[in-house]
Amino acid sequence: MRRPPRGHWALLLLVLTVVITAVAFEGWTTHEVDAARSKHPCSTPIPREADNGSPVLRLGDDRIETARMPAGTAALTFDGGPDPEWTPRVLGLLRKYRVKATFFVYGSRVARYPGLVKQIVDAGHEIGSYTYTGGDLGAASPLRARMELSLTQTALAGTAGVNTRLLRLPHTTRADTLCGAEWTAAQRAAEQGYLLVAADYKSRKPWRGVVRQYSQTELGYREAEALLRDRSVQRFTTVTGGLGRPFQHTQASLTQRLAGQGLIRAQDLGHTFTTVMAWALGVAGALSVLRLLMLVLFARAHVRRLDRFRPGTPLLRAVTEPVTVLVPAYNEEAGIAATVHSLLASSHPQLQIVVIDDGSTDNTAAIAESIDDPRVMVVRQPNGGKPRALNTGLAYTRHDIVVMVDADTVFEPEALSRLVQPLAHPAVGAVSGNTKVGNRRRLLGKWQHLEYVIGFNLDRRMFEVLECMPTVPGAIGAFRRDALMGIGGVSDDTLAEDTDLTMSLWRAGWRVVYEQSAVAWTEVPGSLGQLWRQRYRWCYGTLQSMWKHRHSVFEMGPAGRFGRRALFYLCLFQILLPLFAPVVDVFALYGVLFRDPTQAVLVWLGCLVIQMITAGYALRLDREKLSAMWTLPLQLFVYRQLLYLVVIQSVITALLGTRLKWHSMHRAGTADPFLRAEPPNRSLLTK
Repeated sequence: MRRPPRGHWALLLLVLTVVITAVAFEGWTTHEVDAARSKHPCSTPIPREADNGSPVLRLGDDRIETARMPAGTAALTFDGGPDPEWTPRVLGLLRKYRVKATFFVYGSRVARYPGLVKQIVDAGHEIGSYTYTGGDLGAASPLRARMELSLTQTALAGTAGVNTRLLRLPHTTRADTLCGAEWTAAQRAAEQGYLLVAADYKSRKPWRGVVRQYSQTELGYREAEALLRDRSVQRFTTVTGGLGRPFQHTQASLTQRLAGQGLIRAQDLGHTFTTVMAWALGVAGALSVLRLLMLVLFARAHVRRLDRFRPGTPLLRAVTEPVTVLVPAYNEEAGIAATVHSLLASSHPQLQIVVIDDGSTDNTAAIAESIDDPRVMVVRQPNGGKPRALNTGLAYTRHDIVVMVDADTVFEPEALSRLVQPLAHPAVGAVSGNTKVGNRRRLLGKWQHLEYVIGFNLDRRMFEVLECMPTVPGAIGAFRRDALMGIGGVSDDTLAEDTDLTMSLWRAGWRVVYEQSAVAWTEVPGSLGQLWRQRYRWCYGTLQSMWKHRHSVFEMGPAGRFGRRALFYLCLFQILLPLFAPVVDVFALYGVLFRDPTQAVLVWLGCLVIQMITAGYALRLDREKLSAMWTLPLQLFVYRQLLYLVVIQSVITALLGTRLKWHSMHRAGTADPFLRAEPPNRSLLTK
């Protein structure tokens, strides 16, 4: 016994922080976060001193210097990239004509294709900055403008080990396009030491000296090839070469190179992560929809199986044999009387009720003993847990049919009789009843009511059709006594003794079925804290049971059928999918905030409509009113998050090998349907 782990919440927070950072950075590079895609219209022209047609500008100290290529010289510049298809072709073209050029590259693509950048530098070509993502610096926020330039330098340092002071602003061609907000951005860049490079008018003849601007595309390749064939040009060179200056490259420091390599790794990881998670999000959404469709289809098959008589089906006799009911109780004074009285009001003819007081510190045993009926027996024992209490009750059992009941459960009059009817078939070893929420007046109770109807009961219908029922709930379940004794009674190896017991019965060759007409009302947790403790125990106990019975996957007969169907379903839909839920929520929130909120909302509404249809069908099958469906959208924002956090906590606890203790729940005695504001549609018990 060790204290449940807590440090993993910090780990989960760290993982979510990394996910949010990776998604935000990927969105920043695609202009979904802090976008700067389009250029603002010019409000003012560039200063007159710069508007002389020269394509190279140096700004500083209230001075504007311009320069152009000398006559007979053409400087070839290529924007964008590096591109895995066209950059190698452009390099081959330049190598063929033995000329050098200037490449203005995106920092994000430098980090994505570091090998191409190294080829450019190793071939003797000049590197310039075209910003990190091609964002318009005139339209960008100050933070984005700084990052567009600094991250490009970092990427170049990590790939080629250089820094550059050449800059071409995206969305600009000639110098006079540096107008309005672009001029302000140009001034800020010049303050950081950048030499600004535009291009000449296309109408200017190459022999007069030009700076030509080409894209790294098929069109750019053809235009560059046509210029290289122009015999009027005496010299093809780089921008700085045409100006008679050395390269604007400087060697990056070791710190800068390490930072650049870290940026490259981070971008690769972020891009891979977001791509994988985008696919995972799609798969998770598809699986969730598939699960809902499966539940509806199998529920429909279950209903048709009940309503239609199939030729050759044997007519089973009615089960009227006496029944022993075991009621383990620990500090259940609030509801024990209602439970016992509901059992005594049962229409089943012969009954033995054994209340096992498991060392209660309240008046549970005294209240049970005060019920004056010879069919009720109260057994006291020191506190040893629910499995031990049930095994104690088995020792006092006088009949071959045993029903196990939680001490907070209220039976309808016909429930007990209907529950035991499937035991008429000799292959059936256990029967699961239909558990309903009694205390559903508050919002939390309504959420659990929907979960019981949509999740638990639809699941049981599907498991019934597939013949792989994994759990007979502790609130209402019937068993053959010889089946229980054959597997050694109720095991205390797990915290989900009902799931462990059911799986053991399957592995022993017994069938487990669902009887939807056997209705019992149970009290669910009334606070989030109590709900957490209950679901934590359930989930952790289910993990223990799945691990304990993992070998059933390889077995034959009913055991193998159960293992390959139920364990796979539980692992996929109740363990793996909830583990992805926090990341799915992050991506969904990202879509609403930064992508297309209309599309994200429509997708969410589509999923909600499917869930609402499923919920309506499930409520109709259970003869429940549809009025509780208004709480379903709210359930997705609080209740769902709590449940997947429970799964995360349980998985971490299981991986660390921590053994939990039993988590008891404070009872308020609100399972009795007479205490609810709205009585159930079924016939109610009478006292």
